[in-house]
Amino acid sequence: MPDQEVLEQLRGGLVVSCQADLGSPLRDPLVISRLALAAERGGAVGLRIQGFDDLRAVKAVTALPLIGLTKTVRDDTEVYITPTTAEAVELAVLGADIVALDATGRPRPEPLEQMVEAIHQAGALVMADISTLAEAQAAAELGADIVSTTLSGYTPYSPEPTTPDWALMQALAAAGLPYVAEGRINTPADAAQALRHGATFVVVGTAITRPDVVTRWFAEALRA
Repeated sequence: MPDQEVLEQLRGGLVVSCQADLGSPLRDPLVISRLALAAERGGAVGLRIQGFDDLRAVKAVTALPLIGLTKTVRDDTEVYITPTTAEAVELAVLGADIVALDATGRPRPEPLEQMVEAIHQAGALVMADISTLAEAQAAAELGADIVSTTLSGYTPYSPEPTTPDWALMQALAAAGLPYVAEGRINTPADAAQALRHGATFVVVGTAITRPDVVTRWFAEALRA
């Protein structure tokens, strides 16, 4: 089994998600690695990185714990965060300390239990991205090391809040499940509140590493 110590390294801290979508001017592994270094300089205790090339680039410049994932669009499923065992194992081989995957209840190409076992055998921990308490409980029963609120609002049966899903966080804490707060955490106050709600650590992406989106927030506010 992989070493659980990495979760203690991340406890109480900020993990920065350094990602850029196709078409973004930041969509380059070198740029992503520079975003990662800037996040480390600012006090991030870990990084969430999408894709093999970006993971390699970031692994080469930092010793911070890395959460790795892929985003793969498939015709046979709506699951796109690390949908297959092969992708998950490759992330672990490339140096991801934790592999994040979609653990929602939607139909998936491969059994979640199979993926969890393979990731552990490859030496990494499993972060189960979920949208409901029931999904979190199911993932934990299958051996996921920690769950994350990442996909709240991205499934048809979860709420569509414009704020962090505080209710889900409270439910996870009440159920005694170790969890990560991620999704619509757009201010330092949000991040601090997530810790007070019982999060093990907090992941922030857009508000830190997507200047095009943040610029749009300001521009739209001025036009209102």
